[in-house]
Amino acid sequence: MNKGVLNGLRVLDFTWMLAGPYATRILADFGAEVIKVQCSKTARGAESDLTGYFNTWNRNKRGITLDMSYPEAREIALKLTAKSDVVIENFSPRVMSNWGLEYENLKEVKRDLIMVSISAMGQTGPWRDFVAYGPTIQALSGLTYLTSFSQNPPMGLGYSYSDVIAGLYAALAVLAALEYRDRTGKGQYVDISEYEAMCTLMGPAILDAYLNNNEILPKGNDADHIPAAPYGCYRCLGMDRWCVIAVFNEAEWQALSNVMGHPSWSTDEKFSSLSKRKAYADELDELLGQWTGRYTSEELVSLLQETGVPAGVVQNAEDIAKDPQLRARDYFMKLEHPALGMVTSDASPIKFSDSVTADWKAAPLLGEDNRYVYMELLGMTESELSSYIEKGVIG
Repeated sequence: MNKGVLNGLRVLDFTWMLAGPYATRILADFGAEVIKVQCSKTARGAESDLTGYFNTWNRNKRGITLDMSYPEAREIALKLTAKSDVVIENFSPRVMSNWGLEYENLKEVKRDLIMVSISAMGQTGPWRDFVAYGPTIQALSGLTYLTSFSQNPPMGLGYSYSDVIAGLYAALAVLAALEYRDRTGKGQYVDISEYEAMCTLMGPAILDAYLNNNEILPKGNDADHIPAAPYGCYRCLGMDRWCVIAVFNEAEWQALSNVMGHPSWSTDEKFSSLSKRKAYADELDELLGQWTGRYTSEELVSLLQETGVPAGVVQNAEDIAKDPQLRARDYFMKLEHPALGMVTSDASPIKFSDSVTADWKAAPLLGEDNRYVYMELLGMTESELSSYIEKGVIG
């Protein structure tokens, strides 16, 4: 049993894909008993227990099977709710109500229940039934446009950042609702719109457009408010290898010139001050990129840092896995999976002084904890459990 700071908290997990499972993984990492509900009919793709995706987002959880297409499954879900503190789901708004598991019904069996619903657009409004994945939300919120290099075409992020943000918001909401319940004895229903969650991160851009009537354009790596030039990401030797360099003052510019061997262009009048280097940033970036392309990112960054020029390697996943700082802080850990063997997992960046990860476990197999949950928690007999399995209710 995980002895983390949330030990004693039980979470009934009706989540799938990234946003919901990430929220419940955070709670599970810190000791909550998270019971993930799956169905063998839909346990494929992202919900297949043998994929890397599933195992990344579902560690430290218990796993049960329950086919919600059966009326009996609804009754079992209500009994599990009565034994839980929190219910989390991230389906479209109609799903839980179709099962008869909306908050109004759930709180009848657990008066102080905390329920969190994560959806694309929220539980109300004309768009409530729209479904979306992270990249769609990012595009709609404006993030895809603003994190591109030019107005046409937008490139945006290569990762479902909005799912991570919604998951973090959900975990934080659970903690806030628990604190409220401790003070008042009352539960909460929490409605999280992933679209709105992303919009909360766009505040400065929205204010600039609304109050100043400014046109907000994508900047790429060009940030007007950063007093540095050169300032950007530069290609290095090798396949898709890059480094970032930022020069904030004349001392750093001279240091960079020294490392480059004082090329003739470095003494041009157009590069003689910070303001001029910013004015001719495109030309400066092209010239600098011709030089950086001769070196590996690691050796170049080492040379620059030794002379006091701010620089860093643009790391890929393999680089991060070998990062000496992360390894020194035990950021990566080994977990024994019953089917996949020893798997590597990222630890939590939040470290409590008395927390341990020795009792962490890999993601569950499909229905791995059926006997514990249905017999020990709900008190089913062996024959009752077998009957439900035979009918397909638990399966």
